[in-house]
Amino acid sequence: MGKTILITGGQRSGKSEFAERLAMSMSDHPVYIATARIYDDEFRLRVEAHKARRGACWKSIEEPLYPSRYCYKDATVLLDCVTLWATNMFFEYGEDVNKAYSAFRNEFDAFIAEDADYILVTNEIGMGGTSDNPMQRRFTDLQGLVNRYVAEKSDEVYLLISGIDVKIKG
Repeated sequence: MGKTILITGGQRSGKSEFAERLAMSMSDHPVYIATARIYDDEFRLRVEAHKARRGACWKSIEEPLYPSRYCYKDATVLLDCVTLWATNMFFEYGEDVNKAYSAFRNEFDAFIAEDADYILVTNEIGMGGTSDNPMQRRFTDLQGLVNRYVAEKSDEVYLLISGIDVKIKG
């Protein structure tokens, strides 16, 4: 049975680069699952920069909601990122935290059921102040629940702070 590794931290903390290095240390041809939906040109440029940095040895899959529909047996799989996956679930289920969380848990469990190594990148978004926007507060609640669930199911958890990885579990 493979292992599940969660990498968390703030925006631009170095999570993706750390995850990519880790995946490459585990496989010559890892699988990259992109959960992002591209809505504007600025974000499209970020996605293109990520693709260019990874290079041709990666197999890329774009899947915003249901990554369990693909086969990963014996692969090293990097999913980037859980936050955007949770965002997609949040809107898919009408901004209902309970429904989105339930759907996320079911899909996550199905996703990691196959024998493979999984590396998941997420964001710590609730460490700042409380938003005055009700929708943002609901999403922050969902993200906190999702991160806790994934961390509980993970064999190892790393926190990235200013580009420095700190192992906090495993």
